[in-house]
Amino acid sequence: MIATAKATKIVDAPGERVWSAIKSIGGLERWFPIIASCRVEGEGVGAIRILGLVDGSEMRDRVLEIADAERRFRYDRFKLPFPVENYQGTVEVRDRADQGSVVVWKTQFEVAADKKDGLVALIESALSDGLDGLEQELMFRT
Repeated sequence: MIATAKATKIVDAPGERVWSAIKSIGGLERWFPIIASCRVEGEGVGAIRILGLVDGSEMRDRVLEIADAERRFRYDRFKLPFPVENYQGTVEVRDRADQGSVVVWKTQFEVAADKKDGLVALIESALSDGLDGLEQELMFRT
């Protein structure tokens, strides 16, 4: 069964600044409480992001797209510690009239029907925590 998890956040920072943080690929250990380490092998599209989780498990992403004009970042999470397949994520940054921005982080994946609700809730919570962490980092980093 195909499932979608999504988090949206209004960030009090210009879109270009938010986009710069997202397109850098790394640094997720500073945003997400569940991520203990983040390292990147390679650069740009095709790079691999290796995420060590606080429980000792690991996730791996392959960068599929970094679109500056659209401020869109897409990745394929091909190694996960939970039972899903074909996990793809998209992060988009949009400007707001008030000089802030809106970040939308959406994931889509295949999951067994009996696991769907729990995993969607878990992933949406993690995405929301990560967006909160991103905003905190942008507030304290000049």
